Amino acid sequence: MAYSDDLSFLFFSPTRVVFGVNSSNDAGVEMQNLGCAKAVIVTDPFLYEKTDIVKKIEKALGSMCVGVFSDVPSDSGVHIVNKGYEFAKSRGAEGVVSVGGGSAIDTAKGIAILIKEGGKLQDYQGFQVLSRKVAPHVCIPTTAGTGSEITYVAVIKDHDKKQKLLFGDHHIIPDVAILDPVLTVNLPPLMTAATGMDALSHAVEAITSAQREPIADALGLHAIRLIRKWLPVAVKNGKDLNARGQMLIAATLAGAAFSNAQVGMIHAIAHTVGARHGVHHGTANAVAMPYVMRYNNTDVAEENAMIADALGVDTRGMSVEEAGLAAADAVTALDVELGLPTTLKDVGVPESDLEACAQVAISDGAIVYNGKPVFDPAEILLVMREAWSGKSQA
Repeated sequence: MAYSDDLSFLFFSPTRVVFGVNSSNDAGVEMQNLGCAKAVIVTDPFLYEKTDIVKKIEKALGSMCVGVFSDVPSDSGVHIVNKGYEFAKSRGAEGVVSVGGGSAIDTAKGIAILIKEGGKLQDYQGFQVLSRKVAPHVCIPTTAGTGSEITYVAVIKDHDKKQKLLFGDHHIIPDVAILDPVLTVNLPPLMTAATGMDALSHAVEAITSAQREPIADALGLHAIRLIRKWLPVAVKNGKDLNARGQMLIAATLAGAAFSNAQVGMIHAIAHTVGARHGVHHGTANAVAMPYVMRYNNTDVAEENAMIADALGVDTRGMSVEEAGLAAADAVTALDVELGLPTTLKDVGVPESDLEACAQVAISDGAIVYNGKPVFDPAEILLVMREAWSGKSQA
């Protein structure tokens, strides 16, 4: 779809990106450049107890490291952020260094808010509620998928309400993202696949978003090319530093794309089944993606066709609509190639809860930006039924 004659947009991506093998050794230098003398590391128990990654970052920070908060679970919650803030405050921390996947990074974003503002994380739910920059934050991702190292959003679960809360504010964008391929080599194949497909969903939704814009398009399309080429390699051989590095770059590109253009129904569904049924976020996006792409195709066929080309589909002789649907088929084929589930049934979402999930998803903030306008939960339910059974009507 051509951009309108009155196109206007804002693109904002202030994060300093540091890439390279063993670049995590520069964590201390980067934190020092931010004027921070005392920082806590925010990470998960596995990385802290079962690997030497956190110890490597502690060494790089030296005397600037005043403690390690390692209580972040795979599906972090507001109570974890509040606990982490109390830990950081007790150590006199002025900033945070997140080490891990999206959960650790988002938890650190929340802690950074509270170091600066105080209170409880719940006080800051919503979009653009902050009036100033949060505490310094250096991100060191150990997965290649969430893009959280460069985005303005944190997704944190309220475990009591079984709902994922969105915190969106340009003041929480991390200051530095250190992309070190060495730190991702031990990520298991299925987690490599799921996080990689998470990055793909970011690129796909940025390109098809109602807030689509040309810089995000460029970043998203290149991210898709990189993912299609290098994700299967990284899944097959996790020790391939080139593949791991290219996937880190792809995830960051896709993160910058969707941080500006936003995401849509794929994420609304993934947030919902993640909160209600504990489905891993990247896996949920991988499952929902082709079904939402088919649903949206009537409105975003040209964008989907561009995605098909980036995925390596030979679209010669196809109509635009056919090429758009071929993009969805290519995503399903990639799921299968990577050994990921392809239906909501496969990941334990009960058919009996689909209607309730649709009701929750229609109120998710991401649905506002879906490329095809959605106002009725019945439309989401239609997509979710197809995603549950594996049978699309498109």
